[in-house]
Amino acid sequence: MLDALPLPHPFESRVGSAVLRRATGDDIDALMALLADDPISAARGDVASDADHDAYARALRDILAEPSNDLLVVDLDGTVVGTLQLTSIPGMARQGARRLLVEAVRVRSSIRSSGIGSAVMRWVSDAAAPALGASLVQLTSDAARTDAHRFYERLGYAGSHVGFKYDVQR
Repeated sequence: MLDALPLPHPFESRVGSAVLRRATGDDIDALMALLADDPISAARGDVASDADHDAYARALRDILAEPSNDLLVVDLDGTVVGTLQLTSIPGMARQGARRLLVEAVRVRSSIRSSGIGSAVMRWVSDAAAPALGASLVQLTSDAARTDAHRFYERLGYAGSHVGFKYDVQR
């Protein structure tokens, strides 16, 4: 849990006043629904099945138990409509620069383009990164997410690297 993060963070969007806050165990069903609301995640098995509830609850506990990690949600009038995971990574490169890794960014599909994603990502670069001493914010995005790529580029992120993954068989 990244205790230095300036949370909660209230902000305005085109669909109303929202608050970015740390996720809690009460958010599991909403988090599962956000993942299932995304076709790429759903194709990977994130289908919001009740049978998976314990696995997601365990994952949230594990994330929040790691001092270098946090999982945040966007609360809009008492409803979770967005999420992202942050990981603070110390490094040797760039004269020992700390990086802030952004993962699993989701906004409910019915309210995308409402300003929520932009507000959250601006908070990451303008507030969270400086609070954690990070000199670089980085993220990866599935190659199929061309709309997301345009979104990140509009915010000033540069597509600078090619990523690789190795799927470990369980």
